[in-house]
Amino acid sequence: MKICVGTKNAAKLAAVSEILLEYPHLAHAEVIGIEVDSGVSAQPKSLDETIQGATNRARAAFSGCNFSIGLESGLMVVPAAKSGYMDVCVCVIFDGTQFHLGLSSAWEFPDKRVTALMIEDGLDMSEAINKVGLTTNPEIGQSEGAIGIVTKGRLDRKAYTKEALRTALIHVDI
Repeated sequence: MKICVGTKNAAKLAAVSEILLEYPHLAHAEVIGIEVDSGVSAQPKSLDETIQGATNRARAAFSGCNFSIGLESGLMVVPAAKSGYMDVCVCVIFDGTQFHLGLSSAWEFPDKRVTALMIEDGLDMSEAINKVGLTTNPEIGQSEGAIGIVTKGRLDRKAYTKEALRTALIHVDI
């Protein structure tokens, strides 16, 4: 079995490889990362845009495989949130016919400046957290991610991505 993932992001590929070990019928799958365009902005600013990005990635990565996976993190409007926005990871699994959707838990930046930089100035999350001084790592999204910083390592990018994968795999675990 071959599963193509529409990214070369190390944290996302590790999440896919590890989560598949929990599913006997997928545990021995070959996982291949393919660089594809999400077709959305570098920092999606709505749930619709984030879902579209993950769907585009899954569709573009589907080539000579049994399943393809698109993963996209982005902001979504949440009226009761302090900043008005929360971040969520979307997973779309494509089987060649149907798209299967899953979401992670959502979370809000405690520093409203980060959200403002993304919404008002068009920065992506890595750029925004670097600008406010939460990290000096320009490749933070390849490692623990912003979620790892704000939770002090209690939840990292890989675990957060696994949540979205697990909820999408509900449709494939039959």
